[in-house]
Amino acid sequence: MGCFTFIKVMMILFNLAIFLGGGTLLGVGIWVSLDGESFLDIFGALSSSVLQVVNVGYFLIVIGAILLVIGFLGCCGAQKESKCLLMMFFSVVLIIFIAEVAAAVVALVYTGLAETLLTAVVTPLLKEKYGTDDDFSHIWNITMSEVHCCGLNNYTDFTDSPWYKQEGTYPGPCCEDLKPCNATVAAESKVPGCFDQILKEIRTNAGVVGGVAAGIAALEIAAMAVSMYLYCQLDQK
Repeated sequence: MGCFTFIKVMMILFNLAIFLGGGTLLGVGIWVSLDGESFLDIFGALSSSVLQVVNVGYFLIVIGAILLVIGFLGCCGAQKESKCLLMMFFSVVLIIFIAEVAAAVVALVYTGLAETLLTAVVTPLLKEKYGTDDDFSHIWNITMSEVHCCGLNNYTDFTDSPWYKQEGTYPGPCCEDLKPCNATVAAESKVPGCFDQILKEIRTNAGVVGGVAAGIAALEIAAMAVSMYLYCQLDQK
């Protein structure tokens, strides 16, 4: 088996695994979106704190769809020896790589900007959905209980939310489960926001996070290099 054939087969198998993984994540994402409460009952204790802050179902659907596209382009491009598909695969992976680098720079260098962007998105959702959307409320209750935090920034994120309007109090974790959890008790409890707590956890496990990020980046660079190798070799066939 020549070098070209070996790399072609490895490219097909690698992207087939990505395709199947993307399909699995897409299916799980649809399940979470349709029946999120049962999913969280099973996996809530094991799920990542970061993933609990965002809508897990939509997150998995987006990631699954992206992996499906990447896997399809890479697998079919290598199998059919299509320069067009290989170039599309290279372009998609390159765009994702650049986006990840940009996101990492924003997260590491412009933490304040990242917090501002999250606040602009998440805080309105808390004021709109917490107390009416059962899945959304359940996700945040798990997050606040496990991470020992309150809201994205602090307890004021829940002011004017459906829960506050109906109960006249803030969620229990905002007052360390002291009752009644009114504004006075919440202010005295000084429970930190989930954004700060998650940042603290990430910094505590910086080695693990950095290792995972480096591994993903290495795989993406390797995938781009292999696709470009196959692309160039096709010109010589």
